[in-house]
Amino acid sequence: QVQLAESGGGLVQPGGSLTLSCAASGLRLNYYAIGWFRQAPGKDREGISCINLSDGDTYYSDSVKDRFTISVDNDKKTVYLRMTNLKAEDTGLYYCAGDSWSLISEKAMCQLGPTPRQSSWGRGTQVTVSA
Repeated sequence: QVQLAESGGGLVQPGGSLTLSCAASGLRLNYYAIGWFRQAPGKDREGISCINLSDGDTYYSDSVKDRFTISVDNDKKTVYLRMTNLKAEDTGLYYCAGDSWSLISEKAMCQLGPTPRQSSWGRGTQVTVSA
């Protein structure tokens, strides 16, 4: 089974930037969509950015639109999340997930979560935005 591993989290000041990475084990990114999710203390998990690996279409939640960018490097089997103009409310544990259902859309994956029993999750990387 393909495993996912996030990295790149850390402490950053408001207005700063970070790039998170989600690296997949195995020979290739064996998913139809990959997404980034985050969970802040006391809050529900939020799907913030997802990408359809078949056509490259992307989805961003309103909370991160125009500040975050998702991208894929298939040769490195890695999905990135470039985060700019970070705010205190961006603090949380960031996870990546891969969905193996062929009909999943990037919007559905982010809004509803990955398809049960056809998805994999990483363990998360902490992002803290604080002065």
